[in-house]
Amino acid sequence: MKRTQRSKGSGSIYQNSRGQWVATIEAGWTERGTRRRLTLKARTEAAVRDRLAEAQRRIAVEGLVTSIATITVKRWTDQWLTQRQLVVRPGTYVSDRSAVNRWIVPTLGHLRLDALVPADVRKVASVQEDAGLALPTMQRTHAVLGKILADAVAEGYQVSQRARETSGPGLGVSTRQALSVDDTMRIIAVVATRPDASRWVAALVEGLRPAEALGLTWDMVDLEAATMTLAWQLKALPYVERRRPASGFRVPRGFESRHLSGAHHLVRPKTRAGIRVVPMVPWLAEALSTWRASAPSSSFNLVWPRDDGAPRSAEFDRAQWYEIADQAGVAVSLPSGETRRPLLYEARHTAATLLLAGGVDDTTIKAVLGHSSVLSTQAYLHTDRTRTRAALASSATMVGLGR
Repeated sequence: MKRTQRSKGSGSIYQNSRGQWVATIEAGWTERGTRRRLTLKARTEAAVRDRLAEAQRRIAVEGLVTSIATITVKRWTDQWLTQRQLVVRPGTYVSDRSAVNRWIVPTLGHLRLDALVPADVRKVASVQEDAGLALPTMQRTHAVLGKILADAVAEGYQVSQRARETSGPGLGVSTRQALSVDDTMRIIAVVATRPDASRWVAALVEGLRPAEALGLTWDMVDLEAATMTLAWQLKALPYVERRRPASGFRVPRGFESRHLSGAHHLVRPKTRAGIRVVPMVPWLAEALSTWRASAPSSSFNLVWPRDDGAPRSAEFDRAQWYEIADQAGVAVSLPSGETRRPLLYEARHTAATLLLAGGVDDTTIKAVLGHSSVLSTQAYLHTDRTRTRAALASSATMVGLGR
């Protein structure tokens, strides 16, 4: 065994019987009162010296980290998710938890953070690709894994820069599309026969997000001024313990919400730009006036509840949309030559495209749709309501709803 002499307290380096270079360094005391010793290994003496120097630097700058070289991905993600739930919106947490539990931990959970290499990181995307997942899902999981590793370093754990900077699964073209004017008119012809026609025109022309529409209450609708104030969204919040309502809801610090029933809550939009006042086209204002007289009674004052007055779930809302699209005979063509039903969120894309086709400027479009890139959306709409109303009227005229 070849050993390199070093000064006391600076650690030791030696080559073991298997030819590996090993470095050890004292790192304080364990909870039992015994000395804690970190052991680092590498193929060459130079590499192990680098690892030892990095460990010494971390100890000097950040203090002793008891698990600097031994914590596994599974153990760290358990800690990470516990903290994550306190700082991100419930929907983001659920998405992150799914990526961790379904893909990251099953693939990498047994590995140590300090042992991760780029090939390990790329393996997560490979497993997802083999399972037939879409590229956007793979990109999202890669982003979550990147955040996990970056936060591990911030916490004091050792993760190689090469692993943290591993490139993602690639950039793909979104398959979301806007409906053509003809397809939009075919859908409107179907929804015009439904009592809740206003729900779908609000998406196709006004660009309401599904959660904004389902969370709209009558006190936010001013039929006389023909405006809607979009200040809440309907979301199903996760329980602390899955499928156990008695465990309470998992929400971050400072999260503003109003409980309705079951898991359904009214929550604030993700950004301030999402809170906005939108003018209604005359057709929609009239349709809402008629709907108000016949809509199911809702104890929560919801504009578009279920027949029994309960909140519409996102799943129920999507099912209604697919029924409408099927009845209208509208399908979306994919680059592969296949077709699929139009997604409900594509109604919002359609609203944006209609505004663009009508020559409406980008700032007005962003203000109508509530994009966060508009710095003062609410002020803009209040001071220039004439322009936004005219822009929406142009869209309505294109699809046969003009007055």
